[in-house]
Amino acid sequence: MSDEPTKILLGDTAISAGSERARDRRGIFRRKKKERPPLLHCENCGTTLTGHFCAQCGQPSVDYRRSFRHVIVDVLDSFLNWDSKFLATIAYLLTRPWLLTNEFLSGHRVRYLNPLRLYLLVSVLFFFVANYGERQAESASREPIQFDPGDEISPGQAREPAPGATPPIDIPGQADLNENKDGSPQVVFGTRKDRTPTVFEAWLKQRIEEKIGKHGDKGKFFLRALMQNLPYMMLACVPLFAFILKILYFFRRMFYIDHLIYALHIHSFAYLSSLVITGVALGLKHVLPSLEPFLLAAMITTAVVQIFLSIRKVYGQGWILSLFKFFVGGFVYFIVICLSLATTVFVTLILP
Repeated sequence: MSDEPTKILLGDTAISAGSERARDRRGIFRRKKKERPPLLHCENCGTTLTGHFCAQCGQPSVDYRRSFRHVIVDVLDSFLNWDSKFLATIAYLLTRPWLLTNEFLSGHRVRYLNPLRLYLLVSVLFFFVANYGERQAESASREPIQFDPGDEISPGQAREPAPGATPPIDIPGQADLNENKDGSPQVVFGTRKDRTPTVFEAWLKQRIEEKIGKHGDKGKFFLRALMQNLPYMMLACVPLFAFILKILYFFRRMFYIDHLIYALHIHSFAYLSSLVITGVALGLKHVLPSLEPFLLAAMITTAVVQIFLSIRKVYGQGWILSLFKFFVGGFVYFIVICLSLATTVFVTLILP
């Protein structure tokens, strides 16, 4: 009898041990996941956290050692928030570009893209489309042209002028059109033989022949290199445009950074509106070719008017004074663009 309590105790112990082992085995496949406690201290510097970001170093208080489901939810949330911010910025940039500048200068910055980031995104898209269009036009120009059998001209053979037509006039010093070995035209740069070229002219002629070709046969490669340098040229022109605005509105007591913010926004508007106008024009060319010139002129006029309204809305001056500064600033900036383009061409020539 004395052993019965012992057996009962041992039996219960064995049963409980077996049940614990069973629960452990089930736990391998059905383990209950415990939620990790929120971060109380910054993992980077150890500062006590009082919000989503560390007040000392700025690192977000995000624990990345979580399930993949939580990580995907965070990524989608960040993407959708950025996407909504991007769409709102683009919408205001196309309709009311002055609003972005006024909102940024008034401190409402979190709901819109950063002006520099916006400029970089739109300019990259603009020059990408421009390079793509240039290559498409180049490939289209390479397609063989169909001639009638009676119109075939052998290489080196000149076409006889039509009856009553004025024969071509040979002007000394003008660029001559010859033919390559495959029959394609080539340009020969004419030089004056009545004087000796200077050292700079001889060096420049040598660089032109190396970059463009002695007969202009490398012109497409030079144009491609020039197109690759244009984004850098325009990026350098943005602070110059801001400097022009600083001079025009010197008595407004505005900081240079304020003019620079507006310059970034208005250049982004110019790029984006150019893309929209070009896309609409290409669509109208195939759908309504008769209305293309009128709608194209209307869209260009609307873009120019929006630039003028943005100047008045941002700087808050009267119509007459704003119109005067619009034309003066536009003329000065046009000269800056021309000089910058000439400098870019020269740099493209001298670079190896």
